Amino acid sequence: MEDETQPVKEESVRVDVWAWSVRLFKTRAFAGAACKKEQLLVNGSRCKASRQVRIGDEIQVKRGVLMRTVLVKALLSKRIGAKVVDDYVTDLTPPEEYEKAAEAARLARTVQPVREAGTGRPTKRERRSLDEVMDDAAEDNANFEEFVKPFIRRR
Repeated sequence: MEDETQPVKEESVRVDVWAWSVRLFKTRAFAGAACKKEQLLVNGSRCKASRQVRIGDEIQVKRGVLMRTVLVKALLSKRIGAKVVDDYVTDLTPPEEYEKAAEAARLARTVQPVREAGTGRPTKRERRSLDEVMDDAAEDNANFEEFVKPFIRRR
């Protein structure tokens, strides 16, 4: 029986299959959907899921604020273990991208209202006061945007 982690002997593989097999996406369907949404780019240009990938191609994957850039070292058509992914992919993503994504995740955690673990669902009174605070914050944001509008240059 042939070892599944061996590179494909072909010259090219579909981009959705390759992205799935090197664990950039959890499923092939997610990889295909990313192509449709222009979240997966091959050599800087948008592509269909059926686009053929060759060794040396540069793949860019946008996930939230993180734009990962990887280089194709070898072709695969079957999913491989996480430990051997580095044999098939070179990560070209600059460290600043990872820092920016970590900062965005940290800010998202601080902005979200946090509830103590084990306290259960909020009571009706707590929910009403929480809604009141959130409405005030939304109103303040709208007022600020209205205030800033005249100062913003239009292009």
